[in-house]
Amino acid sequence: MGLLIWLINLAVKAYTFLIFIRVIISWLNPDPYHPAVRILERITEPLLYPIRKSLRRFTGNLPIDFSPFIAIILVQIAGRLLTDILRNFI
Repeated sequence: MGLLIWLINLAVKAYTFLIFIRVIISWLNPDPYHPAVRILERITEPLLYPIRKSLRRFTGNLPIDFSPFIAIILVQIAGRLLTDILRNFI
């Protein structure tokens, strides 16, 4: 069980890091066809897009995208919930 908790924590940290890297890269305006940019987009967009779509209903078209911030919070909460559930089974 300890290994599974460790893997969940690692996955949460890795996904959080990838979202953070995507934010930094978006500030630099890279080539959208670069393989690294495309892979990063494929990994993070499934979580960011629904959040971004929901935020548009409430905020309109703000120039700042808050979806990465909310995604990081949600990933952290989900990781904490999963590890707490697993610890209760031990």
